[in-house]
Amino acid sequence: MLQRTTSETGTKVHARTGRTVRDLRRENRTAVLRRLYFDGPMSRLTLGPATGLSSGSVSNVVAELVADGLVEEAGSVDSAGGRPRTLVRITPASGFMIGVDIGETRVRIELFDLTLTELARTERPLACSGPRTARYDVDLVVDHLREGIAEVLRTADVPSDRLIGVGVGVPGIVARTAEDGAVVHGQTVGWDAVPFERLLRAAVDLPESVPYWIDNGAKTLGQAEMWFGAGRGARSAVVVLFGSGVGACVVTDPMGPGRAIEWGHLTVRVRGRRCRCGAAGCLEAYAGAEALLERWREAGGVPPAGADEETALTAMLAAAYPAEPGTDPDATALAVLAETAEYLGAGFADLINLFQPERILVGGWAGLQLGARFLETVSGYAREYALTYPASRTGIGLGTLGPEAVTVGAALLPLVDFFAQGGRRPESKPTLPAPAWQSALQDRVSP
Repeated sequence: MLQRTTSETGTKVHARTGRTVRDLRRENRTAVLRRLYFDGPMSRLTLGPATGLSSGSVSNVVAELVADGLVEEAGSVDSAGGRPRTLVRITPASGFMIGVDIGETRVRIELFDLTLTELARTERPLACSGPRTARYDVDLVVDHLREGIAEVLRTADVPSDRLIGVGVGVPGIVARTAEDGAVVHGQTVGWDAVPFERLLRAAVDLPESVPYWIDNGAKTLGQAEMWFGAGRGARSAVVVLFGSGVGACVVTDPMGPGRAIEWGHLTVRVRGRRCRCGAAGCLEAYAGAEALLERWREAGGVPPAGADEETALTAMLAAAYPAEPGTDPDATALAVLAETAEYLGAGFADLINLFQPERILVGGWAGLQLGARFLETVSGYAREYALTYPASRTGIGLGTLGPEAVTVGAALLPLVDFFAQGGRRPESKPTLPAPAWQSALQDRVSP
């Protein structure tokens, strides 16, 4: 391999690619970990073609990962005429992740091992009475996370220093600053530039080295569905989170992070209904579960008194589609749902025309409740409003991971970074870059 050495640091750098020896070692570890994660257990022989690495590199990397406790032997498989080949796999207990979903009616917190097996969970309800923004009182939500994280670690008897990270799905746009980390702009829940990561670090009893990954809930949903759900095998997709409001995640790289978009705040009717964001005519003002129930109530429907949105939506569906034979459906509920289907179909058509995805997938608690009833109708409107060619190439379906998908996707955020770093944990909270002499010393070590 052609190399040159920089004059300032003495770091070995590949002459054509500019990558250091340390970069190459990390990339090799990442390639092996990812392949074992999705296709393991595998033998060293099959890892070579699967990762594109030489047999010598595979042997070195696997030996290093075994020494680090990240990979373990998992039996053997017969070979054609030779000795049985030893299989290796990811070691489940070599790391743990916490996933958090700050949802419409509850905060859900789950602890997973490195293979995404759930070890413990807890839920903290958010009050459904009073102003909507009161449910999302920042101090209350932070307290829920502080108590819930401690509870799942205690339940599973996992020491906090074994965490590779905490992923959190939040309602709103997430920006980042050097001083505060993740800052949440959640206009619909009253969060105005909330320094959420800084507040969590101050409140939650975790080592400073444990990273927090905070992102939009639609993005975490998209990550989960693309890795393990209905998005597997697709080259591109838009994953829709349909709950109290509506959002979406656009994915153009199946293995990479998607991009959260505020789809619910596209204008679908000029001078239309007032949205909870303050603007008029947003899709969310017609198609979100909160708005849907308000429209039913305004039209004469009677949701159960004091019920939360999930219970009220269940009641609306039961009224529109009665299970008792011979029972007449509630014409008001049916009419509101039919209008909602058309608004959603128009919104899907916008996604098709803008992004031309291979698939549109619907998730979220409301999407899963409604989808089975009228997704076919929504799809019909989408094809009516969208351009013919991209609409003919877009499949529309339900997500397959259920209401926990946001939490699973949140847990994947630290896992993605952990693999990208070759399975190495930070030893302390990142502050300043390592000194040049230290980087040079590490780069002189052969992989």
